[in-house]
Amino acid sequence: MAAMRISRALLLLLVLVLVAGGITWFAAGRATPPVLDIHSPLRVVGQKGTFEVSAEGPGGHFTTLDVIAEQDNRQYPLFALNDPRQGSMRQESADRVLVTGPFGRQAVPELHAGPVRIVATATRRVLFGLRSVSATTARTIQVDLTAPLVQVLSTKHYINQGGSEMVVYRVSPPTADSGVRVGNVEYPGFDASGAGVPGNDPGLKVAFFALLYDQDPNAPMEVFARDEAGNEGTAEFDHQVFPKEFRHSKIQITDAFLERVVPPIIQQTPSLGVTISGPKDLVPAFLKANGELRRIDAEKIASFAAQTSPRILWDGPFVQLGNSAVESAFADFRTYIYDGKEIDHQVHLGYDLASIANAPVKAANAGKVLFASYLGIYGNCIIIDHGMGVQSLYGHLSSFAVKPGEMVQKGQLIGHSGETGMAGGDHLHFTMLVDGHMVNPVEWWDPHWIADRITRKLVAAGAPAGTLSGTPVGH
Repeated sequence: MAAMRISRALLLLLVLVLVAGGITWFAAGRATPPVLDIHSPLRVVGQKGTFEVSAEGPGGHFTTLDVIAEQDNRQYPLFALNDPRQGSMRQESADRVLVTGPFGRQAVPELHAGPVRIVATATRRVLFGLRSVSATTARTIQVDLTAPLVQVLSTKHYINQGGSEMVVYRVSPPTADSGVRVGNVEYPGFDASGAGVPGNDPGLKVAFFALLYDQDPNAPMEVFARDEAGNEGTAEFDHQVFPKEFRHSKIQITDAFLERVVPPIIQQTPSLGVTISGPKDLVPAFLKANGELRRIDAEKIASFAAQTSPRILWDGPFVQLGNSAVESAFADFRTYIYDGKEIDHQVHLGYDLASIANAPVKAANAGKVLFASYLGIYGNCIIIDHGMGVQSLYGHLSSFAVKPGEMVQKGQLIGHSGETGMAGGDHLHFTMLVDGHMVNPVEWWDPHWIADRITRKLVAAGAPAGTLSGTPVGH
């Protein structure tokens, strides 16, 4: 009897174990599966594009993670853990990974116009690796392989190295992103109506662009148009480039200069992480400000291009600081010398204009103030937007007479010259910008350059005579 009771107890225990195991096994099968999301493409893909898929699960660990494209009952692998192809995977957070890779006709030559289905599948292990749970998500998008059409309308484009130019063109469909590409630098286009061209032609565009001081004079130039699907149409335009030899100068750095200039810059920019505890720290601090901070400032300045008006706000040639002498011109390649040794090399991208101390500084042309504050090596600085990517910068000011958001007129007082920032003496640092890139201001001061490079093309496109000439339209 005792043996029978033991056998029944063991049988009951076995049953309980099996039931518990079954429940655990069943529950494991119902564990939370990976969370998948297809971030792109959302609606359409063309000749070239990218896919982006995220997968989320404990630790970001998956036994399988696959992305495929399906069209006409055929499957085209885009990514797999054991065969990433041209894709890549990175850990975005503790539990989430992001998979990206090329997708479009160039990546999958078999794709044709019409619907295509993107499918992502992921599996992760549960119950100490004894079971797996999976998830699948899919999205159907359209394949569009038709590139936008681009037609250049303006003629005779002459561009100086370090200088600016403008193109008038037509793009179809008008909703495509478009502009000018010089080498690998792109400049956005804007509706020509914003430049004074009448009519209701949304495909007619205007783009200001530049050949930067450090670009190859033979850099390719073309107008481009890119649609949502990633298809791109291009058109070359006639142009002639005039290479320039820029000045090379030597700047003597003295202890008096370092003591006056460096501490205020460091104090105003604690993010630079520099501490000055004595004279020995001045040269290293100067080098960090002249190099790293200069680059940070350039990025900050370039960021204001995103705030430009889609309409031209200026009229007529820009105005140089009154009664000023040029102390330094655009793209001056400078060698800095301290104690008889070369310690740094930088390029000065603007004009240094000197007049009297605390000279009144006036807006070079009409526009909207985007920035009026301290900016690293430029000290007290103002940036004015003139529309369509064209902006002007005023540095080393001693005071401000305007604030961000204000509309200003040409010749309106905006501040006074000074020696804040990296200034050797009282002067104004002035430069022009095209889509955040510093360009030679001397062109924008020249009424003949404005007439030939800009007004002529706008009038040919239908704008009234006198547009941007600084004289009343029709006179």
